[in-house]
Amino acid sequence: MKPSELHFAKTHEWVAIEGDMATIGISEFAVKLLTDIVYLSLPAIGKKFSPGESMGEIESVKAVSEIYAPVQGEVTAINEQLPDNLALLNESPYDQAWILKIRMADPSQLSNLLNYAEYQRHCETATH
Repeated sequence: MKPSELHFAKTHEWVAIEGDMATIGISEFAVKLLTDIVYLSLPAIGKKFSPGESMGEIESVKAVSEIYAPVQGEVTAINEQLPDNLALLNESPYDQAWILKIRMADPSQLSNLLNYAEYQRHCETATH
């Protein structure tokens, strides 16, 4: 996936859309901030989330960070290979390292997310 085709949350999650399905991961910027990722917790399939709600945690040697739901919906799939192969986050944050898929309850919530250019500006100006 090309970052220019994705939607981004200010909390560094990316969203790829196909119909009413949202594939969600974390941005390359977030991966670089975390460095040395050692643990990832994923939610159960069938779990429902609202925007801004924590869907799991990602832990590095530096910090533990929440992964937030960028849109409302129900988890339909998780990337089962990711917890045992965290290097994928560094190698392929926008392709192989997707975290989960959600069937969106309200696709209009995508309008609350940033496009890639807006997200890049956010990363340049945000304090972390």
